[in-house]
Amino acid sequence: MYTQYFGLKEKPFSIAPDPRYLYMSALHQEALAHLLYGVGSDGCFILLTGDVGAGKTTVCRCLLEQLPENTDLALILNPKLNGMELLASICDELEIVVTGPKNSVKTYVDHLNRYLLAAHARGRITALLIDEAQNLSVDTLEQLRLLTNLETARQKLLKIILLGQPELRELLDHEEVSQINQRITSRYHLLPLARQDVAAYVEHRLAVAGGRKRLFSEAAVKRVAELSRGIPRLINVLCDRALLGAYVEEKEQVDPRIVNQAAREVFGRSEKREGFRSMLRGVSFNGLLLGLLLSILAILAVSLYYGHWEFVSRTDQGQGTQGLKEVPADKNTFLDKER
Repeated sequence: MYTQYFGLKEKPFSIAPDPRYLYMSALHQEALAHLLYGVGSDGCFILLTGDVGAGKTTVCRCLLEQLPENTDLALILNPKLNGMELLASICDELEIVVTGPKNSVKTYVDHLNRYLLAAHARGRITALLIDEAQNLSVDTLEQLRLLTNLETARQKLLKIILLGQPELRELLDHEEVSQINQRITSRYHLLPLARQDVAAYVEHRLAVAGGRKRLFSEAAVKRVAELSRGIPRLINVLCDRALLGAYVEEKEQVDPRIVNQAAREVFGRSEKREGFRSMLRGVSFNGLLLGLLLSILAILAVSLYYGHWEFVSRTDQGQGTQGLKEVPADKNTFLDKER
């Protein structure tokens, strides 16, 4: 709709994983280097985590393109499997013909072990990549750990790459899977893009789509970075809607106001509320200290208050009855006078 208006050949911010639009920031390149190192090393578990939309799939695609030619890869995209189903899926991915009882873990492990030994003898590397690995059960993780016991006297026969959201790190911290955590030889957590990387990311995608002029003002890009928190998928969604908004208003360039309106439409919340949430995220630690300080001051204030009145009470008792009016003996008479 807006492509012709802005002189673009196609929509630059589609969330489809088009390799032509691949933008590898320094963070993505570092994550890829960790994965490649893990595949080429003698370790067995390689871990890559990151928030939803941070670019793990982008790094994974680059990894598939840059794996050594002597690497055979089994790719598991749906990890919600039990141990038996996982073994069956690995054998299917590696095109291992399984004979014998299909309801036996031993059957699959024996076939896989023979395959790995034969591949190693031919100088081949076998790797298993599991996406969305935070969905693995503890029992399935334990089955994965047992697969790393398939080895020669010098090295492991299977490299296991786990890709997942931050919950995966929490899962691996559990005592039940501590042995897996100890076997991770390469781990990397992919952070969101920095503000300067967001600007480069936006310009890169516009250039690939045929853009010849600056369609986002500097302030608009800054606002995109704030609202998206540097997450590429959110950048795409926000920029796409912002270009549509500029087209509807017949603007030549996206400004911060249009970005804010786009955020309300695609995120379902106001930019003010999001800004407040971002502020809270940024000052969480300082807020904790401030709260602690305020609590201490409140305790001191209460102590001084009661300490003051205790002092006044003692002083009054020391002054005796001089200057005080005589209290009537009849309590009721006294109350009547007070009324």
